Amino acid sequence: MDNLSNKLCTKEEKMAAFGRLLDIMDELREKCPWDKKQRFDTLRILTIEETYELADAITQEDFQSIGEEIGDLLLHIVFYARLGQEIGAFDIGLVIHNLCEKLIRRHPHIYGDVVVHNEEDVMKNWEKIKLREKGKESALQGVPRALPALPKSLRIQEKAKKVGFEWDTRDQVWAKVLEELAELHTEVDGDNRELIEKEFGDVLFALTNYARFIEVDPEGALEKTNQKFISRFQKMESIIKSRNQNMIDMTLTEMDAVWEEVKQIEKAKA
Repeated sequence: MDNLSNKLCTKEEKMAAFGRLLDIMDELREKCPWDKKQRFDTLRILTIEETYELADAITQEDFQSIGEEIGDLLLHIVFYARLGQEIGAFDIGLVIHNLCEKLIRRHPHIYGDVVVHNEEDVMKNWEKIKLREKGKESALQGVPRALPALPKSLRIQEKAKKVGFEWDTRDQVWAKVLEELAELHTEVDGDNRELIEKEFGDVLFALTNYARFIEVDPEGALEKTNQKFISRFQKMESIIKSRNQNMIDMTLTEMDAVWEEVKQIEKAKA
C-alpha cells in the first residue's frame, strides 16, 4: 500500500483507512494475547495517559506528535466500541450515528430555522438543548468529578456563562481578582490555615475567570510556564556545573545571578 504519511487523504482514502483500522482491531481482539485480555476498566487509565500525551503535544505545538497522539486516542475509541459490541451494548456504527444525530439536534441554526448572531448565541442554544435532552436539574451537571481542579473551574465557569451567569466586562473580573488577593493577604497575616486555603482557592478561581475574559487557556499557560522554568533551571544547573560549583554550596543571590544570565542568553537568541 502507498505510504500516505506525508500527504492528506481524499474522503475515499479516509473511509478506507477507517475500515482498515476496524479490521485490524477485530484481528487484534481475536488473536493478540494482550488485546484479548483488555476490559473497559483496564483501558481507562491508558486512555487518560494518552489524553495527557496529546495535551502535551498541543502545548509544545508539535504537529507531528499531535497527529500521532490523535491516532492513539482513536485506537482507544475503536477499542471501547469493540468491547461494547461484544456485550451487545453498542458498536462503532451506532456510536457515530448517535453522534451525528446529536450534532444535528444541537445545531438548529445550521439544520433548522433558529437564528444566531454570534458564538455566544450558539453556546447558549447548545446548553439549553443539552439540559432539555438529559433532563438535568443543574446547568453545572456534566462536569467530570475526576477532572483536575484548574480545568474543572474553567468548565464550571463556561457552563455558568451559557445560562447567563457572567460578568459584563473583564475589568469587573480583574477587580474581583484584586479583591480575592486582598482577602488572601489578610488571612495569611491571621495564620488560620483553613481560611488561607479557602482564600487561595478563591484567588485561583478568580484568575481562571479572568483568563477566560482575556482568552487565555489557564492550564496551557501554566504548563508553558512549567516548561520554561524547567528549561531555565536546567540551563542554570549546566552553567554552575561548568564552573565546577555546587548549587547546594551557593547562596540564593549567587544562583539568582546565574538565573539572570540564562534569561539574557535566551533573550539574545530570540
